Amino acid sequence: MRIGELAARAGVSVRSLRYYEEQGLLTSSRSASGQRHYTEAHVERVTFLQRMYAAGLSSRTIAELLPCVDSPSETTSDAALERMAEERERLSAHIEELVRTRDALDVLMATNRAHRAGLSPTATV
Repeated sequence: MRIGELAARAGVSVRSLRYYEEQGLLTSSRSASGQRHYTEAHVERVTFLQRMYAAGLSSRTIAELLPCVDSPSETTSDAALERMAEERERLSAHIEELVRTRDALDVLMATNRAHRAGLSPTATV
């Protein structure tokens, strides 16, 4: 199948597929005229990549995890699990920082409300 059909079947843009190839996450064969050709397995591969991106993983991290998919073994499985645990820790730290930021914004909003309540009705326009 050609790139447009793969994009439609996998629910992604052609641009995304080209990006995946640039990042080494997806490969294709080429026709004599240089057109990309894909197989049915590529639809599953793109769907898998989309799930990885949805989990917050970067292209670099996904590339590090692909040996577990492409050459499954205890070693690659253990390495993938360890890498995913690292990513989970990174995401947890980021979430904690976002909560602190939201809490700081809540304080500013409360201060603004208190200030606004103290304004005299004649001072507002």
